[in-house]
Amino acid sequence: MPRIDTVTNAQAGPRTRLIYHFTARSLARLSGTAPAHMLDPLRLYAHIPGLLRGVAALEQATAKLEGLDKRLRALAELKASTLVACEYCIDLGSQVARSWGLSDDELLALPHYRDSALFSDLDKLVLDYAVSMSRTPVEVSDDLFVALREYLSDTQLVELTHVIALENLRGRFNLALGVDAAGFSEDMVCAVPQRDVDVNSAPITPNRSGDDG
Repeated sequence: MPRIDTVTNAQAGPRTRLIYHFTARSLARLSGTAPAHMLDPLRLYAHIPGLLRGVAALEQATAKLEGLDKRLRALAELKASTLVACEYCIDLGSQVARSWGLSDDELLALPHYRDSALFSDLDKLVLDYAVSMSRTPVEVSDDLFVALREYLSDTQLVELTHVIALENLRGRFNLALGVDAAGFSEDMVCAVPQRDVDVNSAPITPNRSGDDG
């Protein structure tokens, strides 16, 4: 349970209840399920209605992004959530990742993605980027960024950077306030939190020296 009381529908004003309604509908469509505690993060933000509206607008704008392949976005967001070790984010993210093309085997292979044949060179670069961005302090090498630019446009790189940063915001907010898994992936495979991962180890850039051009 969250460390402070959430704002119930009965306590919320009309605009807040409207945000609850549309967010619940969006999450149900995205995940294919509607667990009872799916709105807990928003119900905490609702203690500051103006901030809630800003967060809701940011989430709505993010949901409309279409420049990045859904599989890559799922990898980036889910990897970030496992590094922060947010149970709510991993629970929801695992379910979304399945709907965006990731297999259960790929979810379970995320801790060892660099050695896994399940992931392409681009997959691994995106995952390296999520790891680098989730460090404290952030350390994204020039080599890694140059390698990503061989695959992604400037617009796609901005989108990728945004979704990883936003996942870190979500996770740290939820962890500090005690938001647990809501049950989006109940009885299904979930990605594994990586509380003991060395996020400061240097990411591996795939060797593409044999490529033409």
